[in-house]
Amino acid sequence: MESKRQQKFAGVIQEELAQIFQREGGAFLPNTLVTITRVRVSPDLSVAKVYLSFFNTTNTTLSINTVNAHNGEIRYKLGARIRHQARVVPELNFFVDDTNEYVEKMDHLFDKIAKEPRQKEEGEE
Repeated sequence: MESKRQQKFAGVIQEELAQIFQREGGAFLPNTLVTITRVRVSPDLSVAKVYLSFFNTTNTTLSINTVNAHNGEIRYKLGARIRHQARVVPELNFFVDDTNEYVEKMDHLFDKIAKEPRQKEEGEE
């Protein structure tokens, strides 16, 4: 369970990172839309787990590796934006948020189940 402080700080980080990716993300991920779906912050506010979703890309592994390669630059830009709100800029760990892929997979499975012929139970005829 996250404290209110962690939640507020995670919200600030999510907002600022969204602006950084919107304005400057095209430099290292051209023609790719990056969405920050969730940010989790450690209790001491020193580590932030950032979950990203990529649109208009064929290889999410390559995209997340590119973001991780620019981790220092992104953290520096985040620090410049939140320097008056935070004492320490947290270490950023980026992860792929595969929720959309999971939802699509489950929808496909449910559609497949719905199309299968139903078996008659005992007593029904």
